[in-house]
Amino acid sequence: MSEVQPAKPGPDLLKWAIRGLALIGAAAVLYVIVASSFKPKESADLRDLRRGELEKLEVSIPGRAAPAQTFLDPDGKTVSVADFKGKVLVVNLWATWCGPCKIEMPTLAALQAAYQTQPLVVAPVSVDRDEDLNLAVAFIKQNSPLKLYRDPGYKLAFGLEPRAAGFPTTIVYDKTGVERARLAGDADWNGKEARELIERLLAE
Repeated sequence: MSEVQPAKPGPDLLKWAIRGLALIGAAAVLYVIVASSFKPKESADLRDLRRGELEKLEVSIPGRAAPAQTFLDPDGKTVSVADFKGKVLVVNLWATWCGPCKIEMPTLAALQAAYQTQPLVVAPVSVDRDEDLNLAVAFIKQNSPLKLYRDPGYKLAFGLEPRAAGFPTTIVYDKTGVERARLAGDADWNGKEARELIERLLAE
């Protein structure tokens, strides 16, 4: 009795099988591409920038939530850190009676000038009393293109967690409004390390 041989798949069946495998492969590649495009970017690690002028930089990992307390913008309107989302924000708490604050201010002005076309806002927030407003206005005018922000009631300064240790204190927020770094005391904010800090946050 002769043995029955299994039927060989016809050319049409092979063709469809090859097409099916090709479609599965293409779908897998597409999935990888789409998944990677929606994968959130990792935050830049800023700890290596604690050197030179930024030696005293305190890096917040994974980051601190911004305070809800408000302060005044250059037009006298009430704003908060959340209003600057989409931009890298450098908040500098200072006063006209603070010598180190006045020494470092030109470097903050130079930083803002260097990134005029980038989503960066350097906000010098004066804690001077209302009766000293004219002094703060005159000083910031000497440090163009900076604009004067104000916190005469120390609401922002005391609303930070932890509170500002003194003046000047500079807090750096990323585009999502999260505190990424802080420095108590004066520094050269137009130096190599400061520029690299800003570049990393702008790239996120």
